[in-house]
Amino acid sequence: MVIKPKVRGFICTNAHPMGCAASVSEQIQYVKQQGGYDSGPKNVLVLGCSTGYGLASRIVSAFGYGASTLGVCFEKAPTERKTATAGWYNTAAFHQQAQEQGLYARTLNGDAFSTEMKQQVIDVIKQDLGQVDLVIYSLAAPRRTDPETGEVYKSTLKPVGQAYKTKTYDTDKDLVHEVELEPANDEEIFNTVKVMGGEDWELWMDALGEAGVLADDCKTTAYTYIGKELTWPIYGHATIGKAKEDLDRAAQAIRTKHKDKRAEAYVSSLKALVTQASSAIPVMPLYISLIYKVMKQEGTHEGCIEQIHGLFTSRLFAEQPELDEAGRLRMDGKETNDATQAKIKALWDQVTQENFHELSDYAGYHHEFLKLFGFDIDGVDYDADVDPQVGW
Repeated sequence: MVIKPKVRGFICTNAHPMGCAASVSEQIQYVKQQGGYDSGPKNVLVLGCSTGYGLASRIVSAFGYGASTLGVCFEKAPTERKTATAGWYNTAAFHQQAQEQGLYARTLNGDAFSTEMKQQVIDVIKQDLGQVDLVIYSLAAPRRTDPETGEVYKSTLKPVGQAYKTKTYDTDKDLVHEVELEPANDEEIFNTVKVMGGEDWELWMDALGEAGVLADDCKTTAYTYIGKELTWPIYGHATIGKAKEDLDRAAQAIRTKHKDKRAEAYVSSLKALVTQASSAIPVMPLYISLIYKVMKQEGTHEGCIEQIHGLFTSRLFAEQPELDEAGRLRMDGKETNDATQAKIKALWDQVTQENFHELSDYAGYHHEFLKLFGFDIDGVDYDADVDPQVGW
């Protein structure tokens, strides 16, 4: 079939197998060209391995450090009439290139929150790897079923404490407008922490530890975004922020529970980027369009693969990793420093419907959005007839 993007709201409902493969290849080539891989992981488990920062982590582990990687994702397979999800095609491309390089790669597709998936992963580690020395937690989901009670929790994107009125950009209507968000109630905050907080990360590490598949001196990190003043009302000081605070609690709990293994657990704060998750959050399309403009002008713009390469080589596997006051690894300094934020704030205050495309880099935002699904990539023939049924 000839595959063209079908964009609905903040998601694209299809994906291009050749485009996704080209995007994965581009990231692999970047990693191979960088170097700086002195000491690092040997056997890596990536929870949420198929897109964004999780995929980048898998690529850096495998093609930078030569690590064996086991991934967990939740993606839809293709049919004769429908494409797979982008993460499916990304994973297929990763597997193909790993196989060509003689690298171990295996992926389990299913609900990472479930007890059954945790057991499947443990069985595979015991059979194929023995133990893992790095666990990446990069799950993003709108809901989670509690494995103990069966109760389904749904996350909410709302401010905490008081209503929040601000500018936003509607990508569907090409419209800068004001949005007012009502504050979350206690139940909505609790549910969001249940879905996006550190509980499942902790459960994973407990299950791996009890099964004896964590190596001595193992490391684990969960990814977060902290942001600054412009995004705090919907991010840092909102329901998502409460969930992210719970990651700090979980990191400490993991270090304490697994001190016999000398386990290191970190929350890693990364920069704002176009991802399938960030596209759904009010304010973020406008904010990201502005930071892309400023950071490209400054020469400091980075994508997922640059961020994760830097995290691994200069933080996670550094001899003395630099931590912030909360014990986190920070890769967001090029975005959150005062000088860059002042430039972004100046643009934010000026931006209107009339000057939005002039003041922002929405073209860059939109390109990155389409690229998530394998579209708008140089060298890919989007008029060609392609087979959507690609497996791994």
